[in-house]
Amino acid sequence: MAGYHVPPLERLVDQFESLPGIGHKSAQRIAYHVLNMSREEAQRFAQTITDAHENIHYCSVCCNLTDSDLCPICRSDNRDKSIICVVEDPRDVFALERTNEFNATYHVLHGAISPLGGVGPDQLKIKELLKRVGDGAVKEVIMATNPTVEGEATAMYISRLLKPLGIRVTRLAYGIPVGGDLEYADEVTLSRAIEGRQEL
Repeated sequence: MAGYHVPPLERLVDQFESLPGIGHKSAQRIAYHVLNMSREEAQRFAQTITDAHENIHYCSVCCNLTDSDLCPICRSDNRDKSIICVVEDPRDVFALERTNEFNATYHVLHGAISPLGGVGPDQLKIKELLKRVGDGAVKEVIMATNPTVEGEATAMYISRLLKPLGIRVTRLAYGIPVGGDLEYADEVTLSRAIEGRQEL
């Protein structure tokens, strides 16, 4: 059985394995699951992927993913349009929305500045952000890029562009997670927690 292989199955496994977070064993499991679907289920599954790929695009305002010109957040009249929270990825919007605490708008950069990765400011949705703040209605931009070297560099770069426009630029607080123990926190996390301390 060592030489046994079915090329269409191998290609299917390879496709699933190319997805982020899917190893070879998981890819095999998914591929066998797909093969056990009825023909109608398999066609519906494939059509759903095609439909998503064809119908989902960037919101014309915030660059988040949507299937219409404006995403639901930008369409909403109940959102505070004077505050924009800048994130790296559409998944960050979903994470922040789950808190039910933020009632303003977002701007999705679709990445972070990474000279080593070949990603410069022109590859991100920074020009679109500058265009949004140019009308004078925006009072504050919250930088919610990831606490990585690339995220910090991106936040600083955008901050330097916005400050001369008289816009308040803030950064998400970072530090000890709720329920965490100080003894397990690294030095950078602890120093951030001390910098971001609040009065009780």
